[in-house]
Amino acid sequence: MTNQVELFYAPQTRATGVRVLLEELGAPYKLNVLNFKLGENRQPRYLAVNPSGKVPALRSGDAVITEQVAIYIYAADLFPEKGLTPALDDPRRGPYLRWFVHMASCFEPALVDRALKREEPPQVMSPYGSFDTVMENMRAQLAKGPYVLGERMTAVDVLWAVGLRWGMMFGIVPEFDEFKSFTQRYFERPAPVKVLQEDQNLAKEQEDAAVQAGVD
Repeated sequence: MTNQVELFYAPQTRATGVRVLLEELGAPYKLNVLNFKLGENRQPRYLAVNPSGKVPALRSGDAVITEQVAIYIYAADLFPEKGLTPALDDPRRGPYLRWFVHMASCFEPALVDRALKREEPPQVMSPYGSFDTVMENMRAQLAKGPYVLGERMTAVDVLWAVGLRWGMMFGIVPEFDEFKSFTQRYFERPAPVKVLQEDQNLAKEQEDAAVQAGVD
């Protein structure tokens, strides 16, 4: 029996990283592509899958999983034989989950505040402490390298490589040497090379479709 999954997907979104992970896992998957420019993510058919209208979403049998961190963890656990998820009795399992949740609960909120030039909340109320602390904590972790958890790559590396690369591209994340070497090394792998090229082509096709439909 194959664990085929269906990925609800749009190019150049958080779904891109999930697709990279599925490629790393060698997972059999079906792409259900949505054109955001045409508002396909706001149509009732997709809102029945994810009422927030966001991607990624993953369908596995009767289960629908939303939120990128949950999808990464679920997908890697679905294919344990690929070695990208530490087992429950592996001492790396706790840190593995920690760095996944750190992305959602600390890194992304810090980036949003910085991108919108919002004043950081008081540290006693902030979910992430301070922007500088978030960046320095990740920098220190990667300095132990070459991967987030040390010598072996796991699914959490895909998440952080994508997130750090995106943040540096837009000038939000500082270009620390640890961040640059980690992302450059990761994006030389076959899976991200393939997906990013196909992502670029798909984004162009969707842009052309939106122009033909008269959508700005």
